Amino acid sequence: MTHTRRAVLAAGASWLALPLLPAFGPRHRPAPVRFRSDPFRLGVASGDPDHQSLVLWTRLCAEVLQPDGGLPNAPVEVAWELADDERFTAVRARGTTLAVPELGHAVHVEVAGLPADRWFHYRFRAGDAESPIGRTRTLPAPTVLPERLRFAFASCQHYETGLYTAYGHMAEQDLDLVCHLGDSIYEGKGRDGLVRKHHGGKLQTLHDYRVRHAQYRSDPLLAAMHARCPWFVTWDDHEVENNYADDHSERPNVTPEQFLQQRAAAYQAYYEAMPLRRAALPKGPHSQLYRHAAYGRLVDLFVLDTRQYRTVQPNGDGRKPLNAAARDPGNTLLGAAQREWLAAGLRRSPARWQVLAQQVMMGLVGHRPKATPAPAKADAKTDAKTGQSDAGPAHVDELRFAMDQWPGYVHERAWLLRHLAAQKTANPIVLTGDIHSHWVNDLRLDDHAPQLPVVASEFVGSSISSGGDGEPAAAELAALQRDNPCVQFLNRQRGYVACTVTPERWTADYFTVDQVTRPGGVTSLAARFHVAAGQRGVHRD
Repeated sequence: MTHTRRAVLAAGASWLALPLLPAFGPRHRPAPVRFRSDPFRLGVASGDPDHQSLVLWTRLCAEVLQPDGGLPNAPVEVAWELADDERFTAVRARGTTLAVPELGHAVHVEVAGLPADRWFHYRFRAGDAESPIGRTRTLPAPTVLPERLRFAFASCQHYETGLYTAYGHMAEQDLDLVCHLGDSIYEGKGRDGLVRKHHGGKLQTLHDYRVRHAQYRSDPLLAAMHARCPWFVTWDDHEVENNYADDHSERPNVTPEQFLQQRAAAYQAYYEAMPLRRAALPKGPHSQLYRHAAYGRLVDLFVLDTRQYRTVQPNGDGRKPLNAAARDPGNTLLGAAQREWLAAGLRRSPARWQVLAQQVMMGLVGHRPKATPAPAKADAKTDAKTGQSDAGPAHVDELRFAMDQWPGYVHERAWLLRHLAAQKTANPIVLTGDIHSHWVNDLRLDDHAPQLPVVASEFVGSSISSGGDGEPAAAELAALQRDNPCVQFLNRQRGYVACTVTPERWTADYFTVDQVTRPGGVTSLAARFHVAAGQRGVHRD
């Protein structure tokens, strides 16, 4: 959706109430500072690498739950180093920068001129304090076909509903990078009786969002994983508000002008908390977050944004039929500019694998409404837990689909799959978060017509902690597969997915955690799937 001129102009005055973002460079004289506690409590991170540059990040914060981080309202000079070794005997690059209060004392250093396909170590210093040491890397050169890429993707780390046990396991893997697909924070007020408690109320202001990001970042398992390798990040809804769409809040009494002011605050706090390049620095309620990265000629990674430009969910959101409203050609998740950018990138891609890292499920998975079960046969049985009948597959018109996901934007979904097929895209893979469960889907132009060719494969990763412990969901999977031939796997426990990519094969390891509501959770391999290069469809190993 494009903002109305009235909404943008009306909101403009509200954006002026936000702190002005400074131009990068030595605009201010840094103040001498002595820290009474560790200013690197949020750790370090790196991100958005290419074959010759990357971003180093930290945010000075001595008091996690204070809006100012316990720091003076003045710039603080921060020194940084990047070295070939962990002991910093071979320093590759060093410099100083300013952590300014206008950006929450966050630091984003873009280091360029680096050799391709190399690992490095980095650290920061401020005053008499020194940060933890982080580990990062550049990507292979664009002309090289690497033998292997090993990465993980994750999403949905609700602080209140579970521990970050999965990140502890992820840190033990030999990973080149991590893709985070959104819901890095949750915006709700603190609630009693959960695993942990949010500080403060429902997020509205820049200070609110800063404190919430800091509270999440202070988790030691999350901080350790960020320091382990570079990340590519994108947002979903909870970085601002549940199920928001462009300038529309889920709260009916909030005007677009009011919501754009809130979104501007949320987008700035997100930038401050993530290892993003300066190109993503927000301008009011706008941020250029969709982008491309190439892992040599092995993988072209397209990181998408399906929140900032989307039209409002059809049919009032929720699970609804695939009716005329859901099929409206005007519905969009991507917006025109991002859609054209993606189409051009896919056309030009020379890589073996084309990967869409995005937020909401692309598989057209329909659910039977509980009030209207499928017609029963004489010998049919109904599962007591799911309420589903084994009387056979339902017709698509009987099913209900999630309007916040791609089924609510089915015309644009069809455009994308047609484009992939028409361009003979080599090996398209979709990575998805959001839904707090593991899925594997074969994607067709019509997912309920199994006679059609598979166009792409979708790997959906469960949440890190959102939703509590969860369950394997074997009975639910069997019921869903009768109505949805695209579905190959379902598991509702917490976890993440680790992918090993070679020129010949894509392998996805689905890890689950048996409990996140208490310490001591055990992470194990629940399933492994692969896609062979040059073929369509997933296979379970």
